[in-house]
Amino acid sequence: MLDNAFIKSVIDEMVNKFGKENSERIKIGVTQMQKFWLKEDGTSEDFKKFCFNNFIVDEEMIDKSFQRLENSFEDIDGLLIELNRELQWNLQVDTGPILPIDYLIANFDLASHVDEDLYKSKVAFFVLLNFKVHNLDECIKYGEKWSRRDWAETRLAQKFTARVPSDVKQGIHEAFISADNYISNYNIYMHNLLTEDGKRLFPEGLKLISHWGLRDELKAQYDKEDGFPRQQIIYEVMGKIISQEIPEVVINNPNVDWKVSTNEVYGENISSSKEPDTRYANLLKIFHAEKTADPYYPLYPTFIDRRFNRDREIPENVVKQLFVDLLTSKEFRKTGKLIEKRLNRSLEPFDIWYKGFKSRSVYNEDELNKIVSLKYPDVKAFEEKIPETLIKLGFDKETADFLHSKIEVDPARGAGHAMGAGRRLDKAHLRTRVPEGGMNYKGFNIAMHELGHNVEQTFSLYRIDYTLLQGVPNTAFTEAFAFVFQGRDLEVLGINEKDEDKEYLKALNQLWSVCEIAGVSLVDMGVWHWMYDHSEATPSELKNATIEIAKDIWNKYFYPVLGHKDATILAIYSHMIDAGLYLPDYPVGYIIQFQIEEYIKEKNLANEMERMCKLGSITPDYWIKQAVGESISVEPLLKAARRALKAIG
Repeated sequence: MLDNAFIKSVIDEMVNKFGKENSERIKIGVTQMQKFWLKEDGTSEDFKKFCFNNFIVDEEMIDKSFQRLENSFEDIDGLLIELNRELQWNLQVDTGPILPIDYLIANFDLASHVDEDLYKSKVAFFVLLNFKVHNLDECIKYGEKWSRRDWAETRLAQKFTARVPSDVKQGIHEAFISADNYISNYNIYMHNLLTEDGKRLFPEGLKLISHWGLRDELKAQYDKEDGFPRQQIIYEVMGKIISQEIPEVVINNPNVDWKVSTNEVYGENISSSKEPDTRYANLLKIFHAEKTADPYYPLYPTFIDRRFNRDREIPENVVKQLFVDLLTSKEFRKTGKLIEKRLNRSLEPFDIWYKGFKSRSVYNEDELNKIVSLKYPDVKAFEEKIPETLIKLGFDKETADFLHSKIEVDPARGAGHAMGAGRRLDKAHLRTRVPEGGMNYKGFNIAMHELGHNVEQTFSLYRIDYTLLQGVPNTAFTEAFAFVFQGRDLEVLGINEKDEDKEYLKALNQLWSVCEIAGVSLVDMGVWHWMYDHSEATPSELKNATIEIAKDIWNKYFYPVLGHKDATILAIYSHMIDAGLYLPDYPVGYIIQFQIEEYIKEKNLANEMERMCKLGSITPDYWIKQAVGESISVEPLLKAARRALKAIG
C-alpha cells in the first residue's frame, strides 16, 4: 500500500505538469489507483511513472481511448458469457446423463482470472486514472443531469470497484455451481407419493422440480373439484423439504414410494434416513465463498451491500419498505377475505398461491395442455414459432424476425431460465423443459416468461447506444418484462378470456402474487443477515434459524390474513439456496411491471418495450421516471386493487 504522503507528492507534481485546471481529475484518478495498487504491480516509482505516462488531457485522445475500451469490454464480457455457457452446458441443458467430468468442466471459470489480469496488465489502472468511480449516492444525486456518454463512462469506471483474487472468485463460482446442480436435480416423483391410507393422487410419470414444479402443480389444483387433497400433500412435501425431514432416498428417485405423513419409504434395500441438511449446507457454501470476498470490496463490504447497492442500486431499506407497505396494506387483508369467500373455506398457508383471480378462459388446464402440446411438441417448435408469438404481441414482422435470429431455445434440466448475450455477435438462450408428448401449459407459461427476458436482453444489447450501458438497471426490471410476456400467454395461444372483470381480477392477482413473493424475499434477506451475524453456524443451525425467520415473517404479515401461526412455507423457494439474494428482484419486478402495464394501456407493447430497453443500465429510479413518468411506487398497484375490491369485493 502506497502511503498518503507519497500520493500527495505525485498529485502535486502532476498538477504542475498538466495544469491546475486538471487538478480535480488528477486527485481523483491517483487516489483511485492507490486503493488497488499492490506490491506485485510495481514500486512506488513504477506507480508514479504510470500516472505520468497514462493520464490523458486531450479530449480527442480520451474519446478514442473510451471507444476502444468499450469495444474491448464488449468482447471480453461477451466471450466470457459464451464460454461460461458452453462449459456449463451439460449441467444445465438436457443432453443425457451427467458425467463426472461435466462437474469438473463446469467448475472451470476463466472469468475469475480475467479481472486480476486486467489489473496486472494495467488496463484497470488506466481506467481508474482517467475515469471517476461514482458511488450510488452520486449516481442518484447527479445522474439525471448526466449525458448518455457520462453514464457510459461511469459504468466503465465501476467495473473496477474491487480487486478480488482469482482463487476467491473461483471459490464463489464453484459454490454456486454446486448449489445450482443440487437444485436442478431436486425432483419429486408425484405418482410415488402415498396418502395415509395408501392412495396415489397423481398420474404416473409426473416428475416435479422443487419448488417451481411443486408450486405450479399446487396452483393447478384450484381448477379441480377434487384438488384440495393434492394441495395438502404437496404442502406437506414442501414442509419436509424445508425441515429436511424428507427421506433422502425419495429425491429424484422413481423407484421408491413415500407415505408422506409418516415418512415411511417402500422399496427394495432402501433407507428412510432424512436428507442431512444438504439444502442448508449448499447455502452456507455460497455464504462463506461470498464472505471471503468481502475484504476486497471497499465500497461494498458485505454481499448484502453488493446485492442492493451495487447490483440493484436500490438501498435495502427502500426495498424493504416497499414490501412492508404492501404486506401491511388494508388491500392485502381485504383481498384475503375475498379469497376466503370465493373458496368457501378457511384459508390455508398454501393459499398464498391462490390463482382464482386469473381471468377465465374457455378452456380448463387439461384442455390447454392438449392445445400447447400440439402446437409445441418440442423446444425447436417453440423456437421456430417465436416470430409468430411476437407478432401476436404487437411486434412488426421485421422486428420479430430480428429478435428470432438472436434467440436460441434449449431443453433445460432444471426450471426455465434465460441467459442473455454479452456481445452483438452472440445470441440469447432460452431454457425450458418439454416432457415427452410435448410442452404442457405450465411449461409454456414459463417459456413465455423467459422469452420476455430474452427480448429485453436482445433489445438492450443490440439497440443500445453504448454497449457499456447494455441491459436494464437490475434484474427486477428484466423480471418486469418477463412478467409482461407471461401474462399474455393465452393471447399468444389465440384464446380469449371471457371475464368482463378482467382488469379488476388482474389487479387483485398482481397484489396477491407480489405480497407472496415479498414475504419470501423478506425471509431471504433475513437469512443473509443472520448468516453474517452467525458466520460460524452449522447447516443444522442455519436450518433452524431459517425456519424461525420464516415463522416470524409469516406471523407478522401473513397470519393476520391467512391464519395458521408459525407456518414455514415462505422458506421453500429454491432461489434462496442457489441464487444469492436474488428473490427481492421478483416483487420489485412485479411492482415495476404493474407500472409499465398501466403506462402502456392503449399503447403498442413492442414500441414501448423497445423504447424502454434502450434506456439501458442507468439507476432504477431514473430509468422508471423516463419509462413511465414516475418513481418506483406500490401506490398504483394498491390504487388498482382498491378499485377492484370496490367493484367485485
